[in-house]
Amino acid sequence: MPEVGSVAEVDGKPVARSPVLPEPPAIVTAGWEVSGSRAQGELTLTDCTPLAKVQLRAPAAGKAADLLGVPFGRAARDQAGTLVAGAGPGEWLLLAPPGQAAEVAARLGDVAGQAPGELVSVVDLTHGRALLRLTGPRAPDVLSAVCGIDFSDAVTPDGAALRTSVAALATDVIRDDAAAARSYLLHCERSSGQYLFDALRSAGLDWGIEVDGFRLPGI
Repeated sequence: MPEVGSVAEVDGKPVARSPVLPEPPAIVTAGWEVSGSRAQGELTLTDCTPLAKVQLRAPAAGKAADLLGVPFGRAARDQAGTLVAGAGPGEWLLLAPPGQAAEVAARLGDVAGQAPGELVSVVDLTHGRALLRLTGPRAPDVLSAVCGIDFSDAVTPDGAALRTSVAALATDVIRDDAAAARSYLLHCERSSGQYLFDALRSAGLDWGIEVDGFRLPGI
């Protein structure tokens, strides 16, 4: 079996692999090997690494920032349905369904073109980062066990975005509630993906956390 993170082949076609080992059974979705596990409980952990991840860096108070329309500390969907998160000053992470990184990068190139004179960079991070989703009413309890941030509605409401330490690991945390359920996206370096997944799973054992496999569109 190829190492985690390598590109395997299924029926002669390349298949991308997350740094997180898929919970059996492993299946292929949108060109990625993912878990086919289906959770039954309310508290779930999903490896969303297959999502397209594109980073834009630009002056925090410049024209490109105005065009994005999402300030530091917030996350919102744009007209194309892409989630735009301002987790760092002058830095935005855009998340879209698998395979859409080039499309997202092209749109950001248009943004850069409308901000002449500004230093703007656009980087496809899809295969270089890990992305997890923690969902359920006890998700704040799980995060509080490994992170010092206050995850109450008053401090981190839906649409909040921040960069903090989760299980002693630098992590972008985006609250992105789904179908009225508390849900958080956690974004970190690829090499730390399995560690973060295991830390969250361990922290959620007392609340019956289950692995739920990735499903399209995923965002």
